[in-house]
Amino acid sequence: MEKGGPGAPASGGAQVRLASARGRWILVTTVLGSTMALLDSTVVNVALPRIGQDLDADLAVLQWTVNAYALTLAGLILVGGALGDRYGRRRVFVLGVVWFAAASLLCGLAPNEGVLIAARALQGVGGALLTPGSLALIQGSLHEEDRARAVGLWSGLGGVGAAVGPFVGGWLVDGPGWRWVFLLNVPVAAVCVPIALRHVPESRDPQARGRFDVAGAALGAASLGLVTYALIEARTATWWVVGAAVAGVLLGVAFVALERRRAEPMIPPAIFHSRQFTAVNLVTLCVYAAFGGFFFLSVVQLQVVTGYSALQAGAALLPTTALMLLFSARAGELGERIGPRVPLTVGPLLCAAGMLLMIRAGPGASYVQDVLPALVVLGLGMTTLVAPLTSTVLASVDPGRAGLASGINNAAARAAGLLAVAALPLLAGMGPDAYLSADQFDEAFAVAMWWCAGLLVLGAALAWATIRTPAPDALHPQCHTQCPVGSPPLEPGEPEHRPGP
Repeated sequence: MEKGGPGAPASGGAQVRLASARGRWILVTTVLGSTMALLDSTVVNVALPRIGQDLDADLAVLQWTVNAYALTLAGLILVGGALGDRYGRRRVFVLGVVWFAAASLLCGLAPNEGVLIAARALQGVGGALLTPGSLALIQGSLHEEDRARAVGLWSGLGGVGAAVGPFVGGWLVDGPGWRWVFLLNVPVAAVCVPIALRHVPESRDPQARGRFDVAGAALGAASLGLVTYALIEARTATWWVVGAAVAGVLLGVAFVALERRRAEPMIPPAIFHSRQFTAVNLVTLCVYAAFGGFFFLSVVQLQVVTGYSALQAGAALLPTTALMLLFSARAGELGERIGPRVPLTVGPLLCAAGMLLMIRAGPGASYVQDVLPALVVLGLGMTTLVAPLTSTVLASVDPGRAGLASGINNAAARAAGLLAVAALPLLAGMGPDAYLSADQFDEAFAVAMWWCAGLLVLGAALAWATIRTPAPDALHPQCHTQCPVGSPPLEPGEPEHRPGP
């Protein structure tokens, strides 16, 4: 019999089975919400050349169209996870979906680039509320034996949404126009919210208490924003740019110092006592920086250099959709059986090979000979690593801190993509009007792919050197960190174990 009806705190003791009707509705709800956020990031990339032409914008405006969303998402996603843990994950998730839809409507109606960028920043706020909640609802509501498969299905179906995004975006851009790329989120939200309210049980962290770390959130977001501004505007080399870079670094140092001193920090330092959690977040930084750069540049490459329409460029990426749809759930189960070390090493290497193969997608490239092999290899790599990466993050902490762990990992992924989109055009030598010239963009794209491949190889090396599969008895549900192997079970009232050497 199922336990954990609406309003029941399902954290840590959830008994809803994935095969039950309620379990399936939980999965549908979380996939719809997270896919809405993922779709938006990939759909917008396909629309960038048309947005630039319609608004008469340079490359920096296109970067900010992507990064305004990523900035507020990365800066506030930890707050979103904490709000869900305290006030109810379903409640905050639904609020995020509604906020995201309203901001999407504003994006679709934006009369100029300034309003569009501001609305994208508001979208990021909604994404920060709904994104950590989607995974936390799975971890806090479903039976422990079903979580690995559910995360695999969530990763696969969410990845499908992200991969279908370019196809849908291309169809919309070539058809009714780029504004419908944003308006698409409104009907998705209209379906997601009633399902969540009717079928998803509420869950929260009973240990969540105290004040929110508003100062920490502000420092973190300000640091990311200033560094991003400095990277995007670095080619001008003005004193404003230099000052922004220095201030961003100093605020980052202040953020770390503040989190170490506060009694109730946004990022509790104790969570990083788990070496597994720390290691997998380092891998996340490398992998998602490469993904962010690739998906920002590749659809522009296919349109500007290879000569595809927006629809053709989006459809070209569909092989990754098929691979993730077919194999992500199995990849999650495989990672559960053999441990995450091998998938998190092999996956990034396959992705690196795929990105280097994509360099062949130049003027007059054949889809079958030049583009398809790159995307198949990339899709195999993403399928191999995404589900085990997510499962490892959640398994490395106590289920009661699922929202916090999900938030930290999502923040790492979003920040990595944010910085990659800001830095790669600079590192590759792209000028303000590079996306208007096929020759200039093609040359810079090849350089950028080598940078992305290097990041993925670094991620694979880190995974092989640092990721381990902890023994089942090495973890205690009461602890928020990984206990030393062989530690005795905790007695009632006993403080949590400290990490071993």
